[in-house]
Amino acid sequence: MFVILWHFEVKPVNQVRFEKVYGIQGPWVRLFRRDVRFRGTQLLHDPSRDSCYFTVDFWDSEMAYRDFLNTHQKAYDDLDASLMELTASERYLVSFECDPAALFRT
Repeated sequence: MFVILWHFEVKPVNQVRFEKVYGIQGPWVRLFRRDVRFRGTQLLHDPSRDSCYFTVDFWDSEMAYRDFLNTHQKAYDDLDASLMELTASERYLVSFECDPAALFRT
């Protein structure tokens, strides 16, 4: 599984909208679902910092994600540009391959 982690500082006035847009029913997930190799997104909120959010995107592989971008780059860029007003900053943090079973071991 390929995992991508992003960090967002959300403008306080936009928190509710941001949560809808980046949540599991939002336009990002709908766009990603165009590819059958997309496995899901988690939206995480730092309870100690109201404006701090993370998204974690799960794909079958890095190649699946790269193929998706090659096919849907314009839609991705257009959506990203239309939502820039929601955040004070957006930053790619890291991506990595992992064993999906290992994500949930105790």
